[in-house]
Amino acid sequence: MIRLATEGGWWLVTHPDHARLAGAFAERWGNAMFARPEPRRQVMLGIRTHDDGWAARDAAPQITKQGLPSAFGVELVGKYSAFEEINLADYLAVRERAVAVVAEVDPYAALLVSLHTYNLLTERADRSTIAAEQLPLLDAFLERQRLFQKELHVRAAAADGVTSEDVSWSRIEEHFRLLQATDNLSLLACVDYRKPASLLHALPLVGGGTSAVTVESIGERRFRLSPYPFEEAELTIGFPARRVVGRSFGSVAELQAVFAAAPVEELTVTVCG
Repeated sequence: MIRLATEGGWWLVTHPDHARLAGAFAERWGNAMFARPEPRRQVMLGIRTHDDGWAARDAAPQITKQGLPSAFGVELVGKYSAFEEINLADYLAVRERAVAVVAEVDPYAALLVSLHTYNLLTERADRSTIAAEQLPLLDAFLERQRLFQKELHVRAAAADGVTSEDVSWSRIEEHFRLLQATDNLSLLACVDYRKPASLLHALPLVGGGTSAVTVESIGERRFRLSPYPFEEAELTIGFPARRVVGRSFGSVAELQAVFAAAPVEELTVTVCG
């Protein structure tokens, strides 16, 4: 779940809906400056489904020790911490399922999701927030992902319509970075991030080379990107969210009841150059 504080409550966005928003950005990615991704079908599939493994967990939201909805919030942008608030075994099971769900459909897309997951839990994770006795659990998960990536790469290379260039590690790295970029842009939108940010990686340009993209908040869920990676001069995209009343909850059952009763509404994010 992703949470955004409101007066008297929260906007809650599910991981799959956040991933669909990332996919909507990816579908529109590319212009005279920024290269469009190929093979397109597999890359789009990986980006828009990269959090589908969270569907069951997000349908029954949990609470933190403080009674807040257990979710990614604005305070976690730019870092991957707060592991003391979660059950690590359950969390890793969800992450593993998120890769496996996509692997059942397409190995290339699943490889991108696995690389994304691995990056989150290595380069961006704060291991100091994980209890020392649980670190072997994390490291075993990472080793399984490394081995699965090798298997997925072999399967992707053998798939119909995929070229040797498509499965080169340099091309796969480009697509992994696009997943990271659109995922981060979606997260910034969902939490209405107001500080300067970036899309994490330099992205491929038409004709070669790469460029970093900075993100500046210019209003409520409105962002200026520089340089600008989309064709449309201004782009507005909607995404579903539920507004729950109450800043903290006495039990998981209380939050789940409020969440189930909340209607699904549409929020929008606007980006421009």
